[in-house]
Amino acid sequence: MTKMKTLYLGGLRTEIEHLQSGNKVITDAPLDNNGKGEYFSPTDLFASSLGSCMLTIMGISANSYGFSIDGTTVEIEKIMGTNPRRVVEIVVTLNFPKNDYTPQQKRLIEASAKTCPVANSLHPDIKKTITFNY
Repeated sequence: MTKMKTLYLGGLRTEIEHLQSGNKVITDAPLDNNGKGEYFSPTDLFASSLGSCMLTIMGISANSYGFSIDGTTVEIEKIMGTNPRRVVEIVVTLNFPKNDYTPQQKRLIEASAKTCPVANSLHPDIKKTITFNY
């Protein structure tokens, strides 16, 4: 079990504290929703967590099978909808460093990415568009 605490700072800004480590993250409402847009918005964190989760689970799988995905990056695009305002699509582009991944390693990478806990927690109405660039 992990606990976090969020403090409303005013001006549509919050500070989230990870209680175990003491690390903090600040959020702002986005510019298109009356905010300053100086920090991640809550929905930015929501969408970004998918990419971070994918990288983490892919890394665990790669480590257990004796290869590396070090240097892999993920680009996230969050697409918002209206009525109600919500995330309707998350576009994920995974860019791998030059490596001669075997077909088996690629299958393992892709399966682990698509079954990370965040991916499994997203509502099925949220479209996930995932591209793997090897």
